[in-house]
Amino acid sequence: MHFGEALRFSAYALWSNKMRTALTALGLVIGNASVILVVTISLTSREFILEQISGVGSNLVNAYFDSGNRDATTVAADYVKIADIEAVKAALGPRIRAATGIMTEFASIPINGKQTDVKVIGSDEDYGKVRNLIILAGRGLDHSDVAMRSRVALLTESLAVRLYGSQSAAVGQTLKLFGLQFTVIGTFKEKTETFGLSELSRESILTPFTVLKYFAPYERIDPLYVQTRSIEDVEAVTRQVRVILESRHRPGANFYVGNLKGILDAAKNISMILTLVLILIAAIALLISGIGIMNIMLVTVTERTREIGVRMSLGARRRDVLMQFLLEAVMISVGGGLIGVAAGVAVPVSIQTFVGFQGLQVSTTSIVVAFLVSFAVGLIFGLLPANRAARLNPTEALRYE
Repeated sequence: MHFGEALRFSAYALWSNKMRTALTALGLVIGNASVILVVTISLTSREFILEQISGVGSNLVNAYFDSGNRDATTVAADYVKIADIEAVKAALGPRIRAATGIMTEFASIPINGKQTDVKVIGSDEDYGKVRNLIILAGRGLDHSDVAMRSRVALLTESLAVRLYGSQSAAVGQTLKLFGLQFTVIGTFKEKTETFGLSELSRESILTPFTVLKYFAPYERIDPLYVQTRSIEDVEAVTRQVRVILESRHRPGANFYVGNLKGILDAAKNISMILTLVLILIAAIALLISGIGIMNIMLVTVTERTREIGVRMSLGARRRDVLMQFLLEAVMISVGGGLIGVAAGVAVPVSIQTFVGFQGLQVSTTSIVVAFLVSFAVGLIFGLLPANRAARLNPTEALRYE
């Protein structure tokens, strides 16, 4: 029997039992669709988590003086200063993209006729770059604002709307802080929302720290931010920043110097474990589908015992019978697998097309693997029934009722 002839016989046999074939293949449809959807969800969630962390600063080193429970007056000289930022820039040079820092105070301003305390953050022209801020209207701080101690301010998106009704309307307005008039030069927001877990809150004001330091009881940079050029250099820069700060302050001063690389690595590990667990669940579904195919094919062999005896008596070899039943199992699994692949791809593509969410990533590798697994399932789980059919005794098969 030629391969084409065996294929035709197998197709005819499956078509003669359409409902049984469809129900048997359904497990592969669900299993393969699950594999692709699981990998798609896993990749999308992984990229989302990593993007959120990277948006805050995966290559960011932060440092501050840890005063513990000691009175601020006794440790004022140990605080990180603006001069320390300049020292870090000079020492690290081309190894970093930028070094900046923040000072934080609170000021009372009238909002909707009521005096409200808002956070005032002092920094320099590199702060927006380091913290991935997006300028919504106007402009950000520049070097001249910091060097000339200009009384300028940027407002967060929410605060600009509350005070002036819109982003563009806020630009050019004057705002009274600490008894002095500040000109609003722009509005901004975080590229990655930190939900108040950073120094930025929904209603904050950004101004040069060369101005803000005159309204603070102590010059205190908390934290100092250093942005490296590559994530691989984070650990080395972290150690060097600690050395620079300790060399510029009294012996024994305790500085916290850390980074987000540990969080980023943890997120990658969690994502990998989640992916493996989900793939394991999908693999179990495929295994169950394979067992279903084997069970149905064993029933089929029993039902077609006389047919097998007739074929053998007419000259069909054992390998011809083996090929036919193995082909039937593979056709069921591959057919169900292809439908499952189509369904698995159709869901994210439909979401991207009709919902407009473009973050879903359909993995080509998962499609290839799902198809190959479908083929392997049919081949492996179809081998036992096909071998049983091929080993039937023709005489016994012809007498079977």
